[in-house]
Amino acid sequence: MTYRTDSPRGSGHRPLLLDAFCCQGGAGTGYQQAGFDVTGIDKDPQPRYPLTFRQAEAVAFIREHGAGFGFIHASPPCQHDTDCQRIQNNDHPDLIAPTRAALNATGRPWVMENVRGAAHKLRQPVMLCGAMFGLRTYRHRYFETGGGFVLPQPPHPAHLVPQAKMGRPIPEGWYGQFVGNFSGVALAREVMGVPWMNRDGIRECIPPAYTHHIGRAALAFLSTQAVAA
Repeated sequence: MTYRTDSPRGSGHRPLLLDAFCCQGGAGTGYQQAGFDVTGIDKDPQPRYPLTFRQAEAVAFIREHGAGFGFIHASPPCQHDTDCQRIQNNDHPDLIAPTRAALNATGRPWVMENVRGAAHKLRQPVMLCGAMFGLRTYRHRYFETGGGFVLPQPPHPAHLVPQAKMGRPIPEGWYGQFVGNFSGVALAREVMGVPWMNRDGIRECIPPAYTHHIGRAALAFLSTQAVAA
């Protein structure tokens, strides 16, 4: 399959978007709902990914094929910077810098996402929170932008609803974290809008509401670029 095109647009004039390190597709689904034609890339098989999927090493794929997409989203593995992995003394690769270099080499606009523990490695990231989108979870995620694309920081609502501790049952009226070996998969699917995911996918996913928001901003940016050209 050839990805490089003179005009990186998918079927029906939907811009092509590469969802790198896609896992089970929380990010990709939000972009698809916003109006992109999405292809997910991951080094591991992802049978639950609900959109077009190719198994490949993400950084190498970005370098080789990224310029053929109109927009790129990358979520390099966050385990290196999560609290639970540090507690367990597990070793994971830090792919933020290599991913950034690959994204910049494409010449395309992009977003790179990660967790709070990695925020200091990201350049002027925008933080998104579930409370910004009416979700019953806070799940802060941080987004660095590049390739000319800039994402404004939305107002951050106060956290007025208590949140259950990691892995604990969620009392009535509380928010859940849905990380670690949490209970309540059905509730997590409902809260985050990911009915196709299992527990493994939910632990790390970006709620589609986040990338739907980013995707709408990205489409507006691509439209201005097309007019300028």
